Amino acid sequence: MDITHTSKKSRGVFSLSEEGRIVGIMTYQCMDEECFIIDHTEVDDAYNGRGYGTALILSAVDYARENNKKIIPLCPFVKSYFKRNPEVMDVAYK
Repeated sequence: MDITHTSKKSRGVFSLSEEGRIVGIMTYQCMDEECFIIDHTEVDDAYNGRGYGTALILSAVDYARENNKKIIPLCPFVKSYFKRNPEVMDVAYK
């Protein structure tokens, strides 16, 4: 499993690949210099149940922490994860 992060202007994507094939993505848009909105997370059905969605979320959380940013979890999957895992609330936009 390999996760890459790319961004262009006010949008970005975390991509998860397995054996050279992209099997999961999480997209975001920047609200401002200090905050971004995760708007979509998707993992190929064949890879469900392997924790890949969580791995994408944790990559975004690491990115937020390293860059002193906050996250607005608009995506239902990410929003649910944030509610169940208080250890990531330090990067949640309040």
